[in-house]
Amino acid sequence: MSKNPVTRRQFLSYTLTGVGGFMAAGMLMPMLRFAIDPVLSAKASGDFKMTDKKIADITSEPVRVDFTYEQKDAWYTAETTSSAWVYKNDNGEIVALSPICKHLGCNVNWNGSEKHPDMFFCPCHAGLYTKDGKNVPGTPPRGPLDAYPTREQDGFLMLGTPEQNPFVK
Repeated sequence: MSKNPVTRRQFLSYTLTGVGGFMAAGMLMPMLRFAIDPVLSAKASGDFKMTDKKIADITSEPVRVDFTYEQKDAWYTAETTSSAWVYKNDNGEIVALSPICKHLGCNVNWNGSEKHPDMFFCPCHAGLYTKDGKNVPGTPPRGPLDAYPTREQDGFLMLGTPEQNPFVK
């Protein structure tokens, strides 16, 4: 036996402290993981989303291409549908423009106005964009339409995350 015996009061104090520590750790670890896990998880930024549009079918006339992808928000995963206006420019490059107006976030349409043919038209406040996505001076939009980076995979068009329009000078 040791020279310093543990009293009953010390034994109970140590035991209750240990059990309480285990219970606290059992409650705090899931909360800590919930808070830190999204920060430490691998990001999928810059991922390209597959569309059902064949590269060979793209012409100089803008067409609306809808695509669906899985979007993860912390622990919630949802199917998200988005769209782009896609065409080939004079240099043969594929141009994919976001349909979101820079004024109020409404959707723009190609040839959406009889008064302004061959232009993107925003019906919310009569905003106009040229074919390359440049905003027409004197109309509400404050900047050009965003553009999607494009890739080809197995003959199909893939679209990245919208970024500042490189086709507008």
